[in-house]
Amino acid sequence: MNRYLQIDNYFSLVTQALDKIDRHSISAFVDMVLRTSGSKANVYVFGNGGSGATASHICGDFAKGVSYGSDRKLKAICLNDNTPVLTALANDVSYDDIFVEQIKNLLKPDDLVVGISGSGNSINVVKALEYANSIGAATVAFCGFCGGKIKQIASLAVHAEINNMEIVEDLHMIIAHCVKNIIITEFKAGTPHHHAERQLSLASINKNAAAQK
Repeated sequence: MNRYLQIDNYFSLVTQALDKIDRHSISAFVDMVLRTSGSKANVYVFGNGGSGATASHICGDFAKGVSYGSDRKLKAICLNDNTPVLTALANDVSYDDIFVEQIKNLLKPDDLVVGISGSGNSINVVKALEYANSIGAATVAFCGFCGGKIKQIASLAVHAEINNMEIVEDLHMIIAHCVKNIIITEFKAGTPHHHAERQLSLASINKNAAAQK
C-alpha cells in the first residue's frame, strides 16, 4: 500500500474512533478527579506496557501541568513508577498482583483508582480495581476493544471502542490531555470542588456506569 495512503487511513481510523467516545464519560471522569482533589485524597493510576506509560504521563500532567502554580492540587501516583516494588512483587509474589498489593498498602475509600488496559482484561488491572471496589473507593476503567472485564466492574468506563491497540493507546492519551486542560480551566475559574459541592455523587456515577453496561 502507498505510504501516504497508510498515513491517511491511520488518521481516519483515529478520527472515527474519537468521534465514538462518550463525552459524558469524560465529563464524569473530570468530576471524579475534582472531587478527589477537593477531598485531599489521592489518584492512583496504572497499566501495562503502553498503558503503563500513559499512566505515568497522566500522573506527571496532574502533578506538574495541573498543580503547578495553583492553590488547588492533585495528588496523583503512578503504580508503575516504583521499579523496586514492581519487580519485587512480580518476582516474589505474582505479576498478577503487582498493582493490587501496592494499593492494599495505600488506598483509602476517598481515593480514586484509574486502571488502564487496552483489552480491558489485564488480570493485574482487574484485581486492583476489584480490591478498590471492595473498600468503597471510586474506580475508573480506561479501556478499548469491547471494553473487557474492567468496563464491567469499574464505577465509570472511558471506552475507546476500536479493535486496534495502537489507536486505543492514542485515544487514551488524547482523553487524558483533554481532561488535563479542562481541570486547569476549572481550577482557574474556581469551580467548586469540595465533597458536597460536586455535581456527581459516587452513587450517580455508578448509576451512569450501569447504563453504559
